[in-house]
Amino acid sequence: MIKSMTGYGKKTAVINNKKISVEIKSLNSKNMNLQIKLPESLNNKELHIRNILIKELKGGKINFTLTSEHANPAHINLDDEKINAYYKKLSEIAVKNGLVPELQNIFQAILKMPDIIKNEDEEENPEEWTDIKNLILETINEITKFRMQEGKALEADISENIKAIEKLIPEIEKYEDRRIQTVKDRLKNKLNEFLEPSKQNEDRFEQEIIYFLDKFDINEEKIRLKNHCKYFLETMQKNETVGNKLGFIAQEIGREINTLGSKANHAEIQKTVVNMKNHLNKVKEQILNVL
Repeated sequence: MIKSMTGYGKKTAVINNKKISVEIKSLNSKNMNLQIKLPESLNNKELHIRNILIKELKGGKINFTLTSEHANPAHINLDDEKINAYYKKLSEIAVKNGLVPELQNIFQAILKMPDIIKNEDEEENPEEWTDIKNLILETINEITKFRMQEGKALEADISENIKAIEKLIPEIEKYEDRRIQTVKDRLKNKLNEFLEPSKQNEDRFEQEIIYFLDKFDINEEKIRLKNHCKYFLETMQKNETVGNKLGFIAQEIGREINTLGSKANHAEIQKTVVNMKNHLNKVKEQILNVL
């Protein structure tokens, strides 16, 4: 079963008196592209998180955001020394520039400064990181379910178009006998334009017919096209990342369809080839979102 690159997951939990929220958004991308936003206290865990995302999500453009808020204000400590230092400095700047320092505005600015508000337990807590990592994995599990649901819709649409190409192959076969006769009649007419009937060599004519029929033979292309379509549908059922592989098979399908078109030499077969190309283009568009 295929998975979509598109997905969304969000989980929130209270860990060590902090409200931790993990949000992951995933979009289709040719190469894996990670964008990670973390609070300053978890900057040292960015590499760990990056490795988890690469291992579990495999591909796509991933936007990962982790936020941390104090769940209980009673456990918030303020650094009095830093507050006083910031207040003194900001007041001096205001006076120096001829401004009247307003206490409320100054304190609003101070509270946005780094290291003013801190948890009473600032030391790294191994158990806290374990809980955060589990929360990340839960969020990844949620986005994986989302991707699988999207993948079902993708698979249904892609399968429908591949099967439509398969069903068009017999449409080509309808016109093959007529196509052969058209080639014969065309050659015969050209021969009559340049040679009198008495000077025509029927044996040579048959040899030329055989040459042209061999040149325009499309049996191998039809067989390969059927096999490629079958292989494509089988590959979609594999429990692995198959997006790139499906892209390669689609290229092979396109190659056989193009060859059929170049050898067709018949208006109705050309129309069928155009319909095949239309279905294949839809498949290629959908494959871009397959993981």
